Amino acid sequence: MKDDKQIWKDFKCGEEYSLSYIYQQNIDFLFYYGKKFSKNDDFILDSIQDLFYDLIRTRKSLGETSHIRMYLAKSLKRKLIRELEKKRMEIELDSNRQFGPDIVFSVEEDLVREESRTKNHQLIQRGMQELSSKQREILYYRFHCGFDYEQICELMSISYDAARQLVSRAVLSLKEYLSDFGFVMLLIISKLKKI
Repeated sequence: MKDDKQIWKDFKCGEEYSLSYIYQQNIDFLFYYGKKFSKNDDFILDSIQDLFYDLIRTRKSLGETSHIRMYLAKSLKRKLIRELEKKRMEIELDSNRQFGPDIVFSVEEDLVREESRTKNHQLIQRGMQELSSKQREILYYRFHCGFDYEQICELMSISYDAARQLVSRAVLSLKEYLSDFGFVMLLIISKLKKI
């Protein structure tokens, strides 16, 4: 199969297969990513539909990309935030809190499956709640989406050093929080750090 750069180029040139391929490869990811911003499924699906409509409408003037999923995530994030701010849908913003997705980390479910699932899950969820929304967001991008630091920097509009430092501090905070709950939790965090 062609790489993302070629598929995107074909899409911009109007090749029929490319739109279908891009949609099929990314629709599930975009839907679950959208759920980090809103619980309203219809709103998310409408936003994704609008995103693809905009892509089709402006395809000739779109920039280049070698990572389609990241490009779509960034575009959807901008669209969702713009719409949520405009409509103030189901969200009241704190006056001193910058808006961002309320990331609910889900990788932990895969990591603690062998252990007593409910107890460990609750423990990690509590640990994640101790992190700032930016720390939860960056852990989601790094470990759940598998984005590299350059992609995260572009998506979050932060520097490379800031991204690495944010991940490091988030993992350290989790490790400190969970260290009181036993050796198994430390192993889980160690696995997270290696990913």
